[in-house]
Amino acid sequence: MTEPRDTIEIVNVVASTGIGQEIDLKQATLALEDADYDPKRFPGLVYRLSDPKVVVLLFGSGKLVITGGRKLEDAANAVDRIVEELKNLSLL
Repeated sequence: MTEPRDTIEIVNVVASTGIGQEIDLKQATLALEDADYDPKRFPGLVYRLSDPKVVVLLFGSGKLVITGGRKLEDAANAVDRIVEELKNLSLL
């Protein structure tokens, strides 16, 4: 019989971090493709990335929550990508 620990598989990594400054979520929504922001339903901007395939929740405080990755590198790559995109759009 297989022991339960032998069958553990990571299927979803959730990570959080901050980028050190506040972000105007309304401007970010207009500038980022695949971004959804409805403050009446949820206080954060929902940004779906295809590579890595994760969802980034971006809050006005500058806090980020990354979910959906299968390894820690997915979350780290998503943070690098969102920070680069926000800088390129002059939102950081």
